[in-house]
Amino acid sequence: MSKLHASLVIILLWAALPGTGARAEGTVENVLAAVVGVRAEVPDSARTAASLGTERVGSGVLIDTSGLIVTIGYLILEARTAEIMLADGRRLPAEIVGYENTSGFGLLRAIGEVRVRPIRLGDSSSLRENAPVLAVSFGGPGGVRPAAVTSRREFAGYWEYLLDEAIFTSPPHPAYGGAALLDGEGRLLGIGSLAVSDARPGEFSPGNLFVPIDALKSVIGELLIDGRPRARVPPWLGVFTSEERERLFVAQVARDGPAERAGIVPGDVIERVAGKPVVSMADFYRKVRALGEAGVTVPLTVSHNGERRDVDIVSADRYRWLRLAPSN
Repeated sequence: MSKLHASLVIILLWAALPGTGARAEGTVENVLAAVVGVRAEVPDSARTAASLGTERVGSGVLIDTSGLIVTIGYLILEARTAEIMLADGRRLPAEIVGYENTSGFGLLRAIGEVRVRPIRLGDSSSLRENAPVLAVSFGGPGGVRPAAVTSRREFAGYWEYLLDEAIFTSPPHPAYGGAALLDGEGRLLGIGSLAVSDARPGEFSPGNLFVPIDALKSVIGELLIDGRPRARVPPWLGVFTSEERERLFVAQVARDGPAERAGIVPGDVIERVAGKPVVSMADFYRKVRALGEAGVTVPLTVSHNGERRDVDIVSADRYRWLRLAPSN
């Protein structure tokens, strides 16, 4: 596809979305330029090196004129160095600004002059099922894919991650990590996080999960100052779980984490939290968090090969377990 043909395709895609009608080519090019490439180097000693790798590449979105970029946090988590790639071929070093554990957002700032107009933040709370959107990754017109919102619902991840109202879209974008989810005005609605097989609940439907941008708005000031939120720190246990046959199994425990220290092992079935039955992964997380902040003791009832036992886990702050460091 020629550059001219690709540009015309993108203009037509934008014009098809509800909003102000056809977009000027310059506006489209500005939006494409504001979706940048992100590359981070993570040391072998990082807690997440084995699961996420030591070289991470994805996308990010320029959101202010000072070079501030929002991306999905796992791209820069525990990174020592990072850089951004621009549409004009330039590469700039970047400072890692902050990471928000609850939502999964990451912030970094380009070191040097970006010379790109930022993308405005939209209102993800108003996004409804069947709404047409564009998923945009770094790489110019070839990174733009039309999509539709297939669901707004909670999402529980096996790594003690819970979103109350994630954005699910289809068809899937292959380069979803840190990709921008945009409305017809070119406003940012979400950041790409995962490939999923159930974009439509209850059926096999490949798609993506985007983290709603509204979750960033309330914490961005704290991330800019402290690198993390100041609000209540949820208790972290260091368990990786899976739901099977309506039971919650421990698939793995974090090395040197609270669960491992308390004697939780893979294959344990989590039955109760503080005496209350666990009915799902999301229910487990909510019951744990209802007990208090990081540091609170979490009483669990678990079983293994038919033997039941009670275990008290002294929870921790995940930020302290991670080997976080600023960019060099």
